[in-house]
Amino acid sequence: MKAPAFWWRHEAGPFTHMLAPFAAAVDAVAVRRMARAPAGRLGVPVVCIGNPTVGGAGKTPIAIALAKALAASGEQPAFLTRGYGGKAGGPRVVAPDDTAQDVGDEALLLAEHAPTVVCADRVAGGRVAEGMASVIIMDDGFQNPSLDKDYSVLVIDSAAGIGNGRVTPAGPLRARLLPQLERADAVLLVHGSEPHSARHDLAELCRGIAVFTVSMEVSAPVSLAGVRVLAFAGIGRPQKFFAGARALGAEVVDTVSLGDHAQMGERRAAALMSRATDEGLTLLTTRKDEARLRGGTPSERALARQAVIVEVRAKLEPQFVEAVSACLTDARARRASAGSSTREEPRATARRRV
Repeated sequence: MKAPAFWWRHEAGPFTHMLAPFAAAVDAVAVRRMARAPAGRLGVPVVCIGNPTVGGAGKTPIAIALAKALAASGEQPAFLTRGYGGKAGGPRVVAPDDTAQDVGDEALLLAEHAPTVVCADRVAGGRVAEGMASVIIMDDGFQNPSLDKDYSVLVIDSAAGIGNGRVTPAGPLRARLLPQLERADAVLLVHGSEPHSARHDLAELCRGIAVFTVSMEVSAPVSLAGVRVLAFAGIGRPQKFFAGARALGAEVVDTVSLGDHAQMGERRAAALMSRATDEGLTLLTTRKDEARLRGGTPSERALARQAVIVEVRAKLEPQFVEAVSACLTDARARRASAGSSTREEPRATARRRV
């Protein structure tokens, strides 16, 4: 899905008003769903990295960075994800020969750093993942109430914020912000290469809840200073990637934006390579796009090999990692006192500190 431009405009336009009744219906369903008691609880702690809006805010790099930090402290993390864009229903442990068409592009990136389970049913997937981990990190699934979470995080891009503040399809929110914040233990504000343009005062909106900041660091395997590039991306907010390319010194001659998780296709991939050759441009894309392309058609695979891949790494505040570690200690103490994870009652969903 490619996010409509009016989602990110400060003023409410005709589409916003026209779609308001549909947004109210989506919100009502989402809020009722989030309020349900969890159906399952695992024997190991669960940390959920989600976001309140549709589209990319940086969840996957943050999940990877958190897994690395926890592993450095002696934990054995595993990832649990839906596998959006893949055909596998799960539970399925991502294997080295899997493609994005099998398990989704994000699952491939996660699996490079820790065991990764793909499953639409979070409880069933969690049952598989807990057998190989001391802590499970969910990439997305914040609004899904089926699996009890010990620590839930909402990731918000500081530049875009929550857009026009409306619920989809009138805006980018998955549900009104307050009911989501009430079920979060922390908010991570992401700072990147884009100029700040958020309409809302995020600090004020998140008042009463722990707020941490995350910086996104971009890098390329070769110097891009002064290099004329044709940049393409099929991610939640491609403009973040294009801004990152410019921050690396690239001269971005043109950009191609696809929908999030969208397939490039044989003809378009061939056309991009032909244009780059004819105009002397360097092809530039994201790690997520490369993961999706390398299991595709012949031209898609060739495009993956030809393009320069920009990496995005999340730099977490030590205080955030310490807060997660403290939560893991508390979660294990609760499980030990209960005597059995299968008999322990799931925690209440509303957690906001006020």
